[in-house]
Amino acid sequence: MQNIAGLIQNLFDGDEQSFHSKTLAIFRFQAENCAVYKEFLQYLDIQPDAVTSIESIPFLPITLFKSRTVLIDGSQTDFYFESSGTTQMERSKHFVPDLGLYETSFRNSFKLFYGDVKQYCIAALLPSYLERNNASLVYMCNDLITLSQQPGSGFFLDNFAQLAQLIRHNEANGIRTLLIGVSFALMDFADSSPMHLQHTTIMETGGMKGKRPELTRDALHAYLNKCFHTSTIHSEYGMTELLSQAYSNGNGIFRTPPWMKILIRDTEDPFTILGNNKTGCINVIDLANIYSCSFIATQDLGKLHENGSFEVLGRFDKSDVRGCNLMVE
Repeated sequence: MQNIAGLIQNLFDGDEQSFHSKTLAIFRFQAENCAVYKEFLQYLDIQPDAVTSIESIPFLPITLFKSRTVLIDGSQTDFYFESSGTTQMERSKHFVPDLGLYETSFRNSFKLFYGDVKQYCIAALLPSYLERNNASLVYMCNDLITLSQQPGSGFFLDNFAQLAQLIRHNEANGIRTLLIGVSFALMDFADSSPMHLQHTTIMETGGMKGKRPELTRDALHAYLNKCFHTSTIHSEYGMTELLSQAYSNGNGIFRTPPWMKILIRDTEDPFTILGNNKTGCINVIDLANIYSCSFIATQDLGKLHENGSFEVLGRFDKSDVRGCNLMVE
């Protein structure tokens, strides 16, 4: 496909200056070649050549992944990741022509924040996600489990006794373990198998999904810390509509890999970008989304810090797609 090979080259490395130039190049490519994004820009009467800074890039409302196929023109694929939800809910679909980009993104990101995956036994506690065949989180965890090459690595549904046996064995033998799971499953496991953990890192990916009463992140982490006698709980911030993840190694402070960046927009005016330490809605630049759209306006509330780290403070329930209603309807 014209231009895309050159854009992918060196996509996952570089400094702030190169990120800026790569971002603008991808913006102009997608503005011309992604029909949904092109239509969105035309509706806003925005000329791509007039956009000269990251802050002036329009971000596509994430809800459009539920009603439209957000994909570069000419891409051929039947494969997509799909968001969770009930059968009555309209789910987001993220079509992915090149799974190699997704793999490169999450493998490099994991290595950046946690080191060599082979150093870990990875236990994935993702019961609600395993019920579906096209969850991006399951795909990522399955790949990391395979790469870890640890005999105990694997998925666990509700077999908490087997999971507890594995973790106790690893704790006794000083084997570094990463327990990654959805919030409600981690709480269920904590209720059934409280223990002292020294060599195990717990990473929550959010999501009560109606299984348990919703908790704030602080309350969830405090509960898990109490049950497992740990001091910090890690977190992963990702979603179906993205191919990259941010990670927190405690206190709910997330950091992004070099090919991902967070901006905060005003809740009343989605085209105004706020400064640091101000609460607003989270915009995500994900350069790995080169075959769909790299500029996503989420419905999460957050706050950006001076060093580029950010917090996720909750959900914004009101319509935040002012100026885009015709695209959503």
